[in-house]
Amino acid sequence: MNDLLSVSFGELFLKGKNRNKFFKSAINNIKRNIKDIGYDDMYLESSKLYISADKEKFDSLIIEIKKVFGIIYISKIKKCDKDINKIEEATSEILDNMDLKDKTFKVETNRVDKSFDIQSPELSRIIGAYILKKYASKNNLSVNVHNPDFKVFIDIKKYAYIYADRIEGNGGLPVGSSGNGLLLLSGGIDSPVAGYMMAKRGMKINCIHFHSYPFTSKRALNKALDLAKILSQYTGEMKVFSINMAEIYKAINKNCNRNQTTILSRRFMMRISEKICQKNNYDAIITGESLGQVASQTLESMSVIGDATNYQIFKPLVALDKIEIINRAIHMGSYEKSIEPYDDCCSIFAPSNPITKPKLNYIKDSEKKLSIEKLESEAIENMEIFDI
Repeated sequence: MNDLLSVSFGELFLKGKNRNKFFKSAINNIKRNIKDIGYDDMYLESSKLYISADKEKFDSLIIEIKKVFGIIYISKIKKCDKDINKIEEATSEILDNMDLKDKTFKVETNRVDKSFDIQSPELSRIIGAYILKKYASKNNLSVNVHNPDFKVFIDIKKYAYIYADRIEGNGGLPVGSSGNGLLLLSGGIDSPVAGYMMAKRGMKINCIHFHSYPFTSKRALNKALDLAKILSQYTGEMKVFSINMAEIYKAINKNCNRNQTTILSRRFMMRISEKICQKNNYDAIITGESLGQVASQTLESMSVIGDATNYQIFKPLVALDKIEIINRAIHMGSYEKSIEPYDDCCSIFAPSNPITKPKLNYIKDSEKKLSIEKLESEAIENMEIFDI
């Protein structure tokens, strides 16, 4: 009898002919996350992944595997021969380590190997009767087929796999299975969550961070890089393109109405992001915008800002309120870092009375006063690239 971890995949089953591609992507992401912990073997059987490792490492492995998108359940399981006595023994080893007092249970069998001569309902009854005989009187344990406190699962494949605990994963699709996106990563709460949500839909994430040193400190950039590291636990390796906007902000302040600063600077960010996407074959731009949250995120502002690029812009937070975004940041582990008090370039140069309903023709008239190509080219030439 062996102790293993099993990994159950979610939406991968919906992907038809592309299923093997999705499995490969998910498994590669799992290997990436657990390589520092170590494991002995890994194999795929009937759409489940089985991992053998030192039992002492199981909890650490589960923490890292949970960060991989495309997974719905992770379980600690017993693997044994397809023999009733062996299955009963494995079931006992599992239940002996559980609190059964005043609980109800149900046995569910999935007979993948149809050559096994005991059908699923009959095997469930046999093991259910065994559990009742051994544990019922001592623990006041009973059967409830409709709403049990716990289930004992039996998968009959080449071997029998028995387990009772299913730890929920994050679901979604494996990172890298849905194209490449460039995330506008600030030092705030929203943008890391936006990257997380697009990665959950299978998008490979790289980041672009805009700063305005020396008007902002180096610590603000370091904070953004720390957020990228937290995000990379879910998305894997990424590049962070760091762009200094100081000269662009100075040009805007010198030549344009101050209340247009936010809109004009955001349009610069979109055009620069588009150029980075084109050079690196990225497919889309991702932002952390939430409708109505700040002046630059009114319907009118987002429309004028989006006009600056022909690229697809994904805004996964657009319909979420701040509490929902904060809860997701806490879940992914970025919240505490995001609230550290270092100003970003947007807050430093934000006007006291920003325009909330900009008109595109007025904004374009203001842009005529700026050397757009020169400012953008210099910003890109002087950018730093960090590998996370």
